[in-house]
Amino acid sequence: MNHEWVLHILTFLTDLGYAGISLALMIEVIPSELVLSYAGFMVTAGKLTFIGAFISGVVGGTMAQLFLYWLGYYGGRPFFEKYGKYLFIHSKHILAAEKWFEKHGTIVIFTARFIPIVRHAISIPAGISRMPFSTFTLYTFAAMLPWTLLFMIIGMELGTHWKHIEVIGTRYIKPLSLIAVISTLFYLIYSYRRNKRMD
Repeated sequence: MNHEWVLHILTFLTDLGYAGISLALMIEVIPSELVLSYAGFMVTAGKLTFIGAFISGVVGGTMAQLFLYWLGYYGGRPFFEKYGKYLFIHSKHILAAEKWFEKHGTIVIFTARFIPIVRHAISIPAGISRMPFSTFTLYTFAAMLPWTLLFMIIGMELGTHWKHIEVIGTRYIKPLSLIAVISTLFYLIYSYRRNKRMD
């Protein structure tokens, strides 16, 4: 990714203040890791407050997924097969997300946020399957809390080197992915045993 181009966009958006952070996450042209790490850098630079940037990150990240949920709800799979490329979502993303959603159920809306490829499209099968909006919003909001916090803190630590988040962030995303998978397995085992006792 062209860092100069990214910096121009981020500078323009953050000049809008907290709304710019939310907007940057909602349009998803730039990976959320970069947006949030830059927000962390802006906090250390004294341009934003931590609480304000954190709230903006959580709200923007959640709204981006709500948008995909509604597109899945009303447009279905045909919409994304035709127009998904304009949203940087391709067939492989949708197929992976659908497999995860079908295999693991609603809890995957939370855990899949930390898994590469799947996290960008998991909201789509949730919308297509008419998952309850309140449940979807709750899981999405809950997942955005640690995600936003993690990359803002890394951005604060990196300071002017925030651009290296793509390399450094991988060290954190991999263990997060592993934790997400393990959490999903524990949840499935718990659900299976609970349903068996109820039968």
